[in-house]
Amino acid sequence: MKITYFGHACFLVEFGGKKLLFDPFITANPLAKGIDWQQIKADYILITHGHQDHVLDVEAIAKNTDATLISNFEIITWFSEKGLKKSHSMNHGGKFSFDFGSVKYVNAVHSSALPDGSNGGNPGGFVIWGKDGCFYAAGDTALTEDMKLIPLTCPKPDVAILPIGDNFTMGYEDAAIAADFVQCNKVMGIHYNTFPPITIDTAKAQAHFAAQGKELLLPAIGETISV
Repeated sequence: MKITYFGHACFLVEFGGKKLLFDPFITANPLAKGIDWQQIKADYILITHGHQDHVLDVEAIAKNTDATLISNFEIITWFSEKGLKKSHSMNHGGKFSFDFGSVKYVNAVHSSALPDGSNGGNPGGFVIWGKDGCFYAAGDTALTEDMKLIPLTCPKPDVAILPIGDNFTMGYEDAAIAADFVQCNKVMGIHYNTFPPITIDTAKAQAHFAAQGKELLLPAIGETISV
């Protein structure tokens, strides 16, 4: 699979012959000023929770690409009222087979409210698997023992995409423990360095992972990596 990082918690995974875009927040992120959102092609947009720094560009990109939205019931309903009817709602513990592979919506420990104050439902993450392998996109979350259920109920991930910025989510130390819980030694870090409260020492974070025999991938904004 190929993963392109667009900054903050936004990335695109080429998987199962489709392009899966996660949590688009580009136009208000000064670190992503080199990204032209109109050039992003997406077949699906997956949304972990309702905060503005995860949904800001959903509507524009969905209308530009005719992408199908995947998220929880409350977020799908909110975007449906904006005219985005091409969607699929899920809830925690449920899985569904799409044309690119299987998706399971799993727990995240965070909060969720949409930009206008509407109920964003409960936050979550996604485990996705198919012919191209398996990956875990955790969304914004604290470290939780629920992660131990993932390798018991899904294939073991080839890569775990985890928040590492601390303050609003787990930091990189807890993310390394999360990697143990999901039995995955290859991690891609997200949700760091965008705002002052989540600025981290990236070299120290990578050294922490390396000391435990794990790899922490930190692609540059706009960079594509193969996993």
